[in-house]
Amino acid sequence: MDSPILLLENTDQATKQMLENVRKRKEKFDKSKRLHTMVIWATLTTASIYFGYLYFTIAKLYSYSFAAMFSAFVNNSNNLYFLVVTVGLYGFMNVLKQKMDKKEKEYHELRCEIVDRSKDLWKKEQEWKNRHVVFEMMKNNYDINLYHEKK
Repeated sequence: MDSPILLLENTDQATKQMLENVRKRKEKFDKSKRLHTMVIWATLTTASIYFGYLYFTIAKLYSYSFAAMFSAFVNNSNNLYFLVVTVGLYGFMNVLKQKMDKKEKEYHELRCEIVDRSKDLWKKEQEWKNRHVVFEMMKNNYDINLYHEKK
């Protein structure tokens, strides 16, 4: 368990474990989001380079005839490699998007569960009055909003 969560007062062990789980899920979601963003940029960069390559090696030289452009495109094996890499990156980007959405959904479900069950998690009056300390710590340290369900 992370040290700020362990040091919480007026919070029982089960609640600390729930806070730790939501922290871990947020961390996994953030990591997935960063990877997805990097693959988006790699896909855009590769596609831009590929289209520039096509323009300078085929479109500019053989613009007088579509048949000549198509023939030049098919005869150059580099086009196949560029196309496979670009389409592969695009597919990988979509797979990462689905995984990121799944991790985001899991994170928000657990976060909303904590918000919904806050009356059960902080039953005693002293705990209820000091729950804002827990909420502020989670917001400041981990950027997890437990005040309300909306993102």
